[in-house]
Amino acid sequence: MAAFDVITGGGVLDAVLRARERLAGSGLTQALADRDPRPWGRRGADRARLGWLNLPKTSRTLVDRLAVVAAEARRGGLDHVALLAVGPEGLAARAVAEAGGTAADALTVLDGGDPTALERTLRRLDRTMVVLSSKAGVSLEGDAHRRILMAAFRELGMGDAEIAARFLVITDHGSPLHGFANGCGHRVGLTDPGLPGHFGALSAYGLAPALLAGADVPALLDQAAAALPALGPGEDNPGLLLGAVLGGCARPGPEAPARDKVVLHGPDGLVGWLTQLVATGTGRRGRGILPVGAAGRPAPDGAPDAHTVALDAAAGGAADTAVWGPPGAQFLVWEYATAVAAWLLQVDPFEEGTARARRVEEDAAALLRAGGRPAGDPDFVDGDIEVRGDATAGGWFGRPTVRSALEALLADVPPAGYLTVVGHLTGAEPVRRVAAALARRSGRPVGCGTGPGHLHCTGSFHLDGPRTGAFVVLTGEEAGDRPVPGRPYTLGGLRAARALADVRALRRHGLPVLWLHLRDPVTGAARLVETIGGGDPPAWHRTTGERGTYI
Repeated sequence: MAAFDVITGGGVLDAVLRARERLAGSGLTQALADRDPRPWGRRGADRARLGWLNLPKTSRTLVDRLAVVAAEARRGGLDHVALLAVGPEGLAARAVAEAGGTAADALTVLDGGDPTALERTLRRLDRTMVVLSSKAGVSLEGDAHRRILMAAFRELGMGDAEIAARFLVITDHGSPLHGFANGCGHRVGLTDPGLPGHFGALSAYGLAPALLAGADVPALLDQAAAALPALGPGEDNPGLLLGAVLGGCARPGPEAPARDKVVLHGPDGLVGWLTQLVATGTGRRGRGILPVGAAGRPAPDGAPDAHTVALDAAAGGAADTAVWGPPGAQFLVWEYATAVAAWLLQVDPFEEGTARARRVEEDAAALLRAGGRPAGDPDFVDGDIEVRGDATAGGWFGRPTVRSALEALLADVPPAGYLTVVGHLTGAEPVRRVAAALARRSGRPVGCGTGPGHLHCTGSFHLDGPRTGAFVVLTGEEAGDRPVPGRPYTLGGLRAARALADVRALRRHGLPVLWLHLRDPVTGAARLVETIGGGDPPAWHRTTGERGTYI
């Protein structure tokens, strides 16, 4: 295969060498070669959990079958794919499509993260094939978007059989969605229920939507298959080295803090997928590794617990670690590295976060039945921003304003903590700009994401990891709204219920949350960036067992 290299140095190198010493003689590479999950505390018979190592070869049959479906779609003039997926399935497909050279407008992911994505899809409905993708049942967002699209197809004059042919369902064999899809007459692609969802980029979840959208999936599988021989015993195993980098840095050394925040520089799709893979694969038992995108990178000297990783020199040579390799191989090597890092942290990388995500979704469904809006008035309104927050003992540090609310939140971030911005707004750019401003202001790493999918994918780290995060949840009043056919709510009501359910889940775990509702999302986001940028950086005083107190 083309060379796959992991290059690191400086302070990172000491941590890597210590990790390599622990890995030497551990038998971990042999266990991975044998698809043996016992080193992570799993039963020997549970080999399906390592089935992702076989996917570069076994997915060939899937691709051959999908090629027939793709050719049929092209003959019918269908050159756009709408993917209904919330969580790892959507991130995997987006990353594979990007890596496989798909045109930017050929795949639209409808996950509730961008209200305008549905409108773009409806304008191209006559050219659209729909993929509904979930390891379990249909999510609230999947159900809502499916109902809206079905009604829109009927408005085009299409009959039931013709509509059913426009859908492809990807799910686990025997899942609730499997039976539902068969009952609707949809085509179905099945996956192994033992395969962890966050390791599924090279399964049908990642490959099917991307291939239908025009990605060169065979080339990606060739690259991944070519990497397999290198993932064995020996000094040159890139997955073992990358795992030693990630896991070694996340463990505190004799004279160095743990560097358990990984700032990723690289393509948006790959970074998004890696964020959920590493956070879910390592975040539990009070430990873990938190990946954040480049937008949330603090000043180089502001966060000694941050570790910068560049994918194919994306950081321009300023990274602690550089990872070079063909796109298809990146998926496989990072999965391998995550398993190694989890072993070093003594956690099970194959445990999924679906049960936790399901509880949040059930809470959102209950909120929708009750009206879907937060009870009571906001804590206060500053201009056109409604503020609901967790004021610390110091209150809002003076007169209630957006600035004082932000100061209160920043005071709740420990010296080794982090922030996360979750946006239920149009597009990802406002969320990234707010995250970048918070990183500059706080000196801490800041993660960010959109819609219900972000916390669905990273919740394992936030709720079961070190629990040192503070959260900003952004919602906004978008122009227009759509009723959901057959449901007593609109898409706007669904977004509000989802945001409230996320806030409640975080607060139940004792994590500080600032919820800002922007009555005008465009001007409100710009004002937030300006407000965050003003003033001096906060100072912290650390006391044992307590969060920082503002000075």
